[in-house]
Amino acid sequence: MILALESSCDETALAVFDPALGLGPELVHSQIALHERYGGVVPDLATREHLRNFPLLLRRLREGADLERIGTVAVTHGPGLAGCLAIGLAAAKALALERRVPLVGVNHLRGHAWSPFIALHAAEPATFDRRLAAVLPHLGLIVSGGNTLLFEINRERRISVLSTTRDDAAGEALDKGAKLLGLGYPGGPLIEQRATAGRPDAYRFPRGIQPGGDLSFSFSGLKTSLRYLVEKMSTDEVTARMNDLCASYQQAVIDALVKKTAAALARGAHASLGVSGGVANNRRLRTALERLAREQGMAFYAAQPRHTGDNAGMIGFAAWCDPDGVACDGEGLTIQPDLALT
Repeated sequence: MILALESSCDETALAVFDPALGLGPELVHSQIALHERYGGVVPDLATREHLRNFPLLLRRLREGADLERIGTVAVTHGPGLAGCLAIGLAAAKALALERRVPLVGVNHLRGHAWSPFIALHAAEPATFDRRLAAVLPHLGLIVSGGNTLLFEINRERRISVLSTTRDDAAGEALDKGAKLLGLGYPGGPLIEQRATAGRPDAYRFPRGIQPGGDLSFSFSGLKTSLRYLVEKMSTDEVTARMNDLCASYQQAVIDALVKKTAAALARGAHASLGVSGGVANNRRLRTALERLAREQGMAFYAAQPRHTGDNAGMIGFAAWCDPDGVACDGEGLTIQPDLALT
């Protein structure tokens, strides 16, 4: 079994993954309430909270799981906040030494890349390899507060990046848009909530679609457009039109994501489409991508809600499933290659 730790940002997380059964206990301590008052994550506070919460979560994990069967410790090694990653790495090293088992470093984005397939494995672990092979090559979209990218998993389970963002990530654009509208933090879910009662065509925002078939994302122009619009409106007008503003702004983000994904599908022969990352929880985005997959006649895989944010379950799963995650002899740390591959 694999004991996994995640601490790349403001979630402290532990999980146990058994290749024969799937994920066992998954524990997550979120710091949203702490950072909400500051309008975003404060790195020093996040680091302190990881230091406080890893021992508490580990104590709970020991009460509910048999750690004697742990054969590998896996930990997020990046990308993320340096101080937060350091706490997770120190805890993982201590646990690997205690158990005298190998320690594996897992790229955080690789965890997101593989997370849509966690449910596929859980459905029937014994036949997972065969069923996964049937849906490869796979086109995936990772969309979160810090990252937006399209990638491919080929038949050998190797990951290659097709495009990233030129500036802001989609989740970052949503959070900044919410801040401009005075909605608070985290902004994405707040915009989605207000958007359900608004018209997505009420305002015309730029989609950031580059000419010439460029698959790169860009959301800085969208954010700037919202700022200029809000500056021209009175406070009362913004309040009265809040739902329409949120719906139109959100739709611009979704359109850009879906159109670039469709363009990537048109360039290759893929058997499945997937989405992961925190923004993957957006219901309108999921529905649009699922419709796209259905139109293309391919399988659609979305990460389960508990695996869209930062979590240790996806780290343990990627440590087992990813062919680039090779364990070492316990004396050091084997690192998976960065996701920015060619």
